[in-house]
Amino acid sequence: MDPLTSGLLVVIGLFVLMAIGTPIAFALGGISLIALVASRGLPELTYFGETFYESIAHFGFVAIPMFIMMGAAVASSPTGRDLYRALDVWLGRVPAGLAVSNIGACSIFAALSGSSPATCAAIGKMGIPEMRQRGYPDGVAAGCIAAGGTLGILIPPSVTMIVYGIATETSIGRLFMAGVFPGFMLAGLFIVWTIIACRISGGYGGSVKAGVNQVANNVRANLDAIRRVLPFLAVVLGILFTLYGGVATPSEAAGAGAFLCILLAIVIYRMWDRQRLQLIFRDTLRESVMIMLIIAAAEIFAFALSSLFITQTLAEAIATMEVNRWVLMGIINVFLLVAGFFLPPVAVIVMTAPILMPIILNAGFDPYWFAVILTINLEIGLITPPVGLNLFIINGIAPEISLRDILLGSLPYALCMVLAIIILCFFPGIATWLPTTMMG
Repeated sequence: MDPLTSGLLVVIGLFVLMAIGTPIAFALGGISLIALVASRGLPELTYFGETFYESIAHFGFVAIPMFIMMGAAVASSPTGRDLYRALDVWLGRVPAGLAVSNIGACSIFAALSGSSPATCAAIGKMGIPEMRQRGYPDGVAAGCIAAGGTLGILIPPSVTMIVYGIATETSIGRLFMAGVFPGFMLAGLFIVWTIIACRISGGYGGSVKAGVNQVANNVRANLDAIRRVLPFLAVVLGILFTLYGGVATPSEAAGAGAFLCILLAIVIYRMWDRQRLQLIFRDTLRESVMIMLIIAAAEIFAFALSSLFITQTLAEAIATMEVNRWVLMGIINVFLLVAGFFLPPVAVIVMTAPILMPIILNAGFDPYWFAVILTINLEIGLITPPVGLNLFIINGIAPEISLRDILLGSLPYALCMVLAIIILCFFPGIATWLPTTMMG
C-alpha cells in the first residue's frame, strides 16, 4: 500500500475514534498501534512501549506540571475576583469599560495561570453576570471572555510554548519573549472590537455609569485587591527575568514559581485548609496527566506515520511545491486551522511541529515568529466549533446564554486573530524584535 493511501486510512480511523467519543490520547495511541501492527507485525509492539516512555522521559517536561500547578494555585484563589474589581475601577469610565476591563483581567490572569480554560472560568464567573446586569449584550459579554481566555496559551509563561520548544528543540526563553508583544497586540485588537460591538449594540450606556459609581464607593477595598494581586504578578515577572537572563532553566523557574504561588495563596488568601490544597494538587495532576498522555500518544502517532513513510512523503510533497513561500505559509495555516478545529493545541503542536519545522526553515521563515503564528492559529480553534473548548466552558458557567449567542459573539474575535496573523506577516518584528534584542 502506498504511503498516501496508508495516511488517508490512518486519518480516517483517527477521526472515527474521536467521533465515537474516544479520548484524544487513546485515539492517537490506538490508531498508531493498529497501523504499526498491520504494517510491520506483532514484533512492533516491543517498540511501542519504549517509544511511549522515551517520548516523555525528558527533563524539560518537568516545567509543564510545575507551570500547571502555578496556574492551579492562582485559579483556585480569589485572584481573578481581585483583578476584575481593580480593573473595573481603572477602566470603568472608558467606553465599554466593563467589557474592556474583563479583557484586561483575562490578559493578566492568562499570564498568571497559563491556561485558557482557567482564565475563562475565573473571570467569566464574575464578569458575565455583571456585564449582563449592566445591560451589555449577551454575545459581547460571552464573546469577550471566551476570546480573552485564549490569550492564556500566547502570553508567557505558556505551556504550549514549552511543548513547542521541546518538540522543535528551540529556546523556550526566546519563545516566551516572542509571545509578549503579539499577545498584547491581540488583546488590543480584542478591546477595539469590543468597543465597536458595544457602540453598535448601544447596550452599555447608563447602566455602566451607575455600576462604576457603585464600585468607586469602595475604592479602599479595590486598592486592597490590587495589593493582593501584585505579589502574584511579581512572581510571573521574576520567572520571566530568570528565564531571559539565563539565571535558571524553565524547569527550575517553573518549580520556584509553583512553590511561591502556593505560598502566596496560603498567606494572602488563607488557603491552608486541606480541602483547598487538595483541589490544587488534584487539578494539577489531572491536567498534567492529560497533557503528558497526549504528548506520548502524539509521539507514537508521529512514529507510526514516519514508519509508514507517510511523514516523509507529505513533507517532500510540500517542499517540492513550486509556489511562493507566502502561498506555502498560507497552505500551512489553513492546515493548522482545520487541525485546530478538532484537536487541542498541545496535540497539534506535538504532531505537526517536527514535520513543519524543516519546511519553515527551508522557506526562510523565523522559527520563533512561526511559533507565534501557530499559537494564534490554534487559539482560533478554542472559540470555534466543533470542539471550541472555551465556548463550552462559557456555556457551563452561564447556561442562561445560548450556545448560539456565545458562538456568534466569539466569531468576530476569531477574525481579530486572523487579522493579527496578517499583521505579523507584514511586520514580523513584532514577534522577533524582543528575543533578538534581549538574547541576540
